Amino acid sequence: MSERKTAFITGINGQDGSYLTELLLNKGYTVVGLVRRLSVPESQTSRLEEAKVYPHKNLHLEYGDLTDQSSLFRILNRYKPDEIYNLGAQSHVRVSFDAPQFTTDVIAMGTLNLLEAMREICPDARMYQAGSSEMFGNSIDADGFQRETTPMHPVSPYGCAKLYAHNLCQTYRNSYGMFISNGILFNHESSRRGGNFVTNKIVKGALKIAEGKESTLALGNLEATRDWGHSKDYVEAMWLILQHTHPDDFVCSTGKSHSVGDVVKYVFGRLDLCPDQHIIIDPKYFRPQELDDLKGDSTKLRAALGWKPSYSFETLLEEMIQHGKI
Repeated sequence: MSERKTAFITGINGQDGSYLTELLLNKGYTVVGLVRRLSVPESQTSRLEEAKVYPHKNLHLEYGDLTDQSSLFRILNRYKPDEIYNLGAQSHVRVSFDAPQFTTDVIAMGTLNLLEAMREICPDARMYQAGSSEMFGNSIDADGFQRETTPMHPVSPYGCAKLYAHNLCQTYRNSYGMFISNGILFNHESSRRGGNFVTNKIVKGALKIAEGKESTLALGNLEATRDWGHSKDYVEAMWLILQHTHPDDFVCSTGKSHSVGDVVKYVFGRLDLCPDQHIIIDPKYFRPQELDDLKGDSTKLRAALGWKPSYSFETLLEEMIQHGKI
């Protein structure tokens, strides 16, 4: 029997962190999660509890923070992980305009703190860096897709911080020979998505309208298009990326894009609601600089690692709607 692997996950109590924890525990890993101390600790493990992986004998949660390098040194020194998944972030793009310094501290400097701790404590570990399609900004190849070779020109503090972390990981990989891979993941959702992200905001808002609890739903730019997948599919890609023979960078996407308006049309249609009677456009939800269209080409990931999504745009939203009805 092979020795049990240990994985360290930052952002473990987020959407992706909960699905990844579920995946790794099912594969026989010991999982260590970085948890920021909150004044309401009951909410810190809600997604892990929903995934039915907390409490678990092979799951260990440790208090710390990406901006507190001493906590990273302490945890890595204690557990000596085989794999590191850096998912921790201030992950809301619109909020990054309101809190640009905090966003940059956590994502950019936090990644640097983790890389330095890894280099000192466990340089032979394998690290996955959670990159984002937001790093591309409005840069699109001639065929309408974004891929690993597409120039990156982010248009938000979030995207800028992610690009710094992305480039930093490449630098550490090339300079020190470390196994560090970047995933460039396009938008991915689930029923565990935060309620202030547009897909879940639309689903929850429509359900409240259908139940008579609300009469309107305020949204921003309905014309923006995104390549939406399911978090469960995308954490599978994260794991596959770290099982590859060598470190590399991979786009993870469905290859199909839909507008925010398409999400509204599908969700409201499934609940027999007329969007025109309930949707309000509120300028406060527009970004200072809009990102118009994201559509990823994941050919490299599919060819090299055999990954492919199991959810479609429709089955993703259907699952979110049914979960919201419970």
